[in-house]
Formats: sequence, C-alpha cells, structure tokens
Amino acid sequence: MKLQKTQKSHRTIFKNISEMESAIGKELGLTRWNIMDQERINTFAKTTEDEQWIHIDHERCKKESPYKQTIAHGFLMLSMCTKIMYDCFEIEQNSLVINYGLDKVRFPNATKVDSEYRGRVSLADFKILPNGAKYKLNVIIELKSQEKPACVAEFIAIAYKAAN
Repeated sequence: MKLQKTQKSHRTIFKNISEMESAIGKELGLTRWNIMDQERINTFAKTTEDEQWIHIDHERCKKESPYKQTIAHGFLMLSMCTKIMYDCFEIEQNSLVINYGLDKVRFPNATKVDSEYRGRVSLADFKILPNGAKYKLNVIIELKSQEKPACVAEFIAIAYKAAN
C-alpha cells in the first residue's frame, strides 16, 4: 500500500480490507478534474424531479440568480461521491462494498455549470467486523479556482471479505 499527499491525481490500492486500518487519518486518493456540464445537471433534475429553475433555466438565471448561470444540485454533487471513491481507492480482495450512510454533509459552495471539480478522499475511521470492516471516509469535492469546496461529506461504508 502506497499513500500520497499531493496535488496530482492518485489512487491507493489495498490488497485486502484489513490493510486499510493502517491508513486511518491519511489521504487515499485525489481524482482528476471533471466538468459538471448542463446535460448531467438536466438528467439529474429529471431523475429526481427537482427541476427548479436555478438548475435548468439559463435565461432566468442570467436575470435572477446571484450566480448568473445555472448551478448543479447539492445532491448531484453528493451523488458524485460514489465515483470519486471508486477513483480514489480500491480493495482488491473483497466481495462487496455497500453504502451504510452519512454522518455529516455540507455544501459550502455552489457548483456553477461547466465548473471543474475533483474529489479528495481520506480515511477517518475503521473498524473490523466479523465478515469485513466498517469505515468512514472524508470526501471533499473541490472546485477549480475556488477557495470553498462544493461538498464535504462523511461517508460510511461496509466492505465484506471475499469468499476463500
């Protein structure tokens, strides 16, 4: 296992679940920059039936929004945590990882359409279970050229050991 703290994208690969324990308090990965485009925002709006104008109406946003353009839903940014986690680390010898829940989620900054974002993941807590482990990840979604992140979340997951 090799851990890094850098501004370059990187990923940690664990051979097995128990190897994760030594990474508590450390950064596991940083994704490459991605673009939050209007097509993704519109798809999310339709899927969740949250078609509020601030997300989908360019002309109205130019006139009425403090951002002067459409913005991504906070929950859209939160939903990106799954992909971010996959891109930041891997457990080679496990059979299944499930979302257990969230402890704290905040949206400190709006994600304007066509913004570049990336995810940073660190391991906050880890506990061995009889058939695997439960762990908490700190996920931060950064916005390029912005001081405040789009999303900060404490994500809890359970990983089950692979069958022998």
